[in-house]
Amino acid sequence: MIFRTLLTTAIAVLTLPMLRAQVVNETPVLEIKGIKGEVTALAISPKEDAILVGTTEGAVLYDLEKGKKLHAFPFSEDGGTTVWHVAFNENGEYVLLIGFTGKRQVWDTKSGDQEKVLAQHRWIPTPGEVRAMGLVSDNSTVDRFYQQTEASEGDVTARAAANGSVEFVDADGQVLQTLAFPENKDRHHRAPCLILGGRFYTGTDDGRVLVYELR
Repeated sequence: MIFRTLLTTAIAVLTLPMLRAQVVNETPVLEIKGIKGEVTALAISPKEDAILVGTTEGAVLYDLEKGKKLHAFPFSEDGGTTVWHVAFNENGEYVLLIGFTGKRQVWDTKSGDQEKVLAQHRWIPTPGEVRAMGLVSDNSTVDRFYQQTEASEGDVTARAAANGSVEFVDADGQVLQTLAFPENKDRHHRAPCLILGGRFYTGTDDGRVLVYELR
């Protein structure tokens, strides 16, 4: 009887770290496929019923319940089509797309039509300007524009890692769980990280958005 109790206690002690290590269920609850280009940025609408996906080929708006595409928003600046930041306005009627030069386009989420361009000037931030805005600063120009490389929930932080993977770390920086995406081809791709409403959102370089339930 004593041996059985000790064995049960030992199994429980060994199992506890394993249970804690799972921050999200490894099977996504929603997978949106067929997006053109690499996924670079994500934003959830105020009503949490739609997701705006920034890519290297513009941006796309999807219904979050069924994963149905609602609108595609083309983007172009200096011969490039990459959208580095996306956002909704406070009531979700409009979306904002931002490129690497600071060009900002506003689109109507109902009609899918472009409303205006807020900035035509060409602005590439210096490391000092990036720090002044409270954004990530690095010597690499690319690093200045991947701004969703981390997201936190309580003591756990999701962060973009090598080859497009995502690591979940605790307050001490200890890796609890890693999500790897072998389909990624671009080793420089940094997965956008977004946590909202008990779910973790990320994207891959082969045009997929993955949604996971937090444990």
